[in-house]
Amino acid sequence: MAFTGFSQSDFDTFSIDGLEGRMEAIQSRIQPKFKEIGETLTEDLSSIIGSEMFLHIAKHARRSVNPPKDTWLAIAHNKRGYKKHPHFQVGLFDDHVFIWLALIYELPNKNEIAKAFLKNKKEVKVLIPEDYVLSMDHMKKEADSLGELGDKGLKASLERFRDVKKAEFLVGRHIPANDPLLKDGKRFIEFTKETFETLIPLYKMAVNA
Repeated sequence: MAFTGFSQSDFDTFSIDGLEGRMEAIQSRIQPKFKEIGETLTEDLSSIIGSEMFLHIAKHARRSVNPPKDTWLAIAHNKRGYKKHPHFQVGLFDDHVFIWLALIYELPNKNEIAKAFLKNKKEVKVLIPEDYVLSMDHMKKEADSLGELGDKGLKASLERFRDVKKAEFLVGRHIPANDPLLKDGKRFIEFTKETFETLIPLYKMAVNA
């Protein structure tokens, strides 16, 4: 099946009370869509990067009480897991879709990646369009555009990513839940491919650090 887009009921999933009810909705409403999106994107990324990439769909298996506030798919070069590796993400909160290149706190060589980014800060700034957004914590909805951050803000974010154990570096795009783009599966996939392709040089810099 081809992905036909997200609907309001996908976002309404996050207003369902209780872990069991919300997880059932994530599994029935959202995860089949992630599979459709993810298979296309994984194939595309494998082709462009030149090595096999693997799809992972968040299971939220560690949760026993609190229902997840968001859910996502991840694409990484490792078949067994993604959290310890630079990876690409597509996911939903209750009010937006996020498309990320994600470097999260589990990375064993986070420090080296941050140093590589800081050393090549001018190149990093050129690679990331000003309307792309940056987050330091994948648990939070908030993100700042690169245009708002400017040189000083980007440098401070990279230094925090280097120096603070729990700090993360997620860069990409946010799409509001009411954006017509999300209702058009083909357009959304093209938009996501374009976003990932823009971020691949940064991904390669992280992998090679």
